[in-house]
Amino acid sequence: MILIGLGSNMTGPWGSPRDCVGRALAALDEHPLKLCKASTLIETTPFGRKDQPSYINAVARIETSLRALHLLQVLRDIERSAGRERRERWGERTLDLDILDYNGVIVEDGVEQSTDAELVLPHPAIAEREFVLAPIAEIAPRWKHPITGLTAKAMLAVLDTGHGGNVIGGGPVS
Repeated sequence: MILIGLGSNMTGPWGSPRDCVGRALAALDEHPLKLCKASTLIETTPFGRKDQPSYINAVARIETSLRALHLLQVLRDIERSAGRERRERWGERTLDLDILDYNGVIVEDGVEQSTDAELVLPHPAIAEREFVLAPIAEIAPRWKHPITGLTAKAMLAVLDTGHGGNVIGGGPVS
């Protein structure tokens, strides 16, 4: 199962954060990607840097024949199309796309690299982020973390939600 995290909190060429996440979901259903299922869009408090607008987040389950590193490059191309500029960690962004899990593959830090991207799988911060775990629990309730073996629901049950990224509302994809 391939899981992609989506987030936006800044208006850009693709419109509002909600519009941007909606367009990104559509882009995840263009060859060679196939969108299988998408979570409800949720509004969340910022994770990391707190002095910025709330985020619109979602998780998508996709299929593709692309290898993980090539998929990451395709996701970076989609981000650039949406106006993403990588300037500041945890800063405002028009679009953020992360590979959360790629068919249970485990890639240690620095093993898979290209000139503009480093890939670590599964995403190292899944267990710390309600805005990732809640949508995974919604669309893939039987998914288990490739390293810990825990479901998203089990990880949510022990999550300390005081660090940002808390779910504050939800709604359908526009």
